[in-house]
Amino acid sequence: MSKPNRKTNRAPQGAGGVCKRGDGRWQGTCTVGTNPATGKPMKKYVYAATEKECVKKLKALQAAIDNGTFVEPSRMTVAQWLDVWAAEYLGDVKGSTVTAYTVHIRNHIKPALGAVKLQALRPYDVQTFYNTVQREKGLAPKTIKNMHGAFHSALKRAVLNGYIRTNPADNAALPRAERPEIQTMPHEVIPAFIKAIQGHAFEAIYFTTLFTGIRKGEVLGLTWGCVDFAAGTIHIKQQLTQSKGAHGAYIFQSPKNGKPRKITPAPAVMEQLQTRQLQQKNDQERAGALWHNPDNLVFTNTTGGHLCPQTVYKHFKRIVTDIGCPALRFHDLRHTYAVNALQAGDNIKDVQDALGHHTAAFTLDVYGHVTEHMRQASANRMQNLIESMTQ
Repeated sequence: MSKPNRKTNRAPQGAGGVCKRGDGRWQGTCTVGTNPATGKPMKKYVYAATEKECVKKLKALQAAIDNGTFVEPSRMTVAQWLDVWAAEYLGDVKGSTVTAYTVHIRNHIKPALGAVKLQALRPYDVQTFYNTVQREKGLAPKTIKNMHGAFHSALKRAVLNGYIRTNPADNAALPRAERPEIQTMPHEVIPAFIKAIQGHAFEAIYFTTLFTGIRKGEVLGLTWGCVDFAAGTIHIKQQLTQSKGAHGAYIFQSPKNGKPRKITPAPAVMEQLQTRQLQQKNDQERAGALWHNPDNLVFTNTTGGHLCPQTVYKHFKRIVTDIGCPALRFHDLRHTYAVNALQAGDNIKDVQDALGHHTAAFTLDVYGHVTEHMRQASANRMQNLIESMTQ
């Protein structure tokens, strides 16, 4: 007569027990709650070759349940989770950012890690992936950083949903991105640029950008309701973007850091906008029934429609090429404003507020070379003062 399977209660109180199976392995059983649909206890099992190992696994399982770190086993792959995350958790993310995330997922993350089980993904896998795409695909450090932002966010949501215990991308070592040296319009070229844009259809756009530093999407998304001529202020609360494709829809989005801001530009900028207002009224009269500007935009085409960002950029490139600076980009007008403001004596906090940067530290990081020159100039002025007093 065979002996019955041996049972023992080596697990924590109330956790269940261990027993030897007919196949020779040991099985540990643990109750993890009650099924709300049936009212019956829900069981979890662990298996091991020896009784001692089985008891150890059972204790670890019970401890995980007690401290809230237990995660239900899942067969979901990284690719499957990324699809869920992209579909369900990016509703409040800007369209351009969603597009960038989608490209990173489709072109890089899925091909390398998509088949890996989500719960099996380890920090080593993530680190190896980043190293590989830099070494073999030649991705720039900034691209890898942006891709990491998407991947880390997706895995963070998986943690919050209870699919994995920790985020395997938490401590990834990213390649260092060297910040490129900013380019500004040379001071001696600015008068030539101002002369070249006089009478141009986009004169007020270029002039406003050069002397306020607002972004291209912000200037193209500016509405008359945000321009206060009496107070001499402009309220930056949105930017105009265009969806991908030749005929992509125009949409309004919040500014880059998500925070609206109010700026007080030089009177000459407000004068430019007043001139622009008169020009637009003339356009409206000529267009008649064809006029359509439902968003009350400041900068429109001759029938009130949105201006194409690429058209504005192409005209800018022609102008700077004609005055001998073909390498200048539209965004360099923003850099030019910031540098000129700092050199004129504006403090870094004021420049940060005008540019809409998230922190003054970021502004200082971007334009730190300017403040170094300012400090040296300050030291020279102090030296002149000392010498004048000690002679």
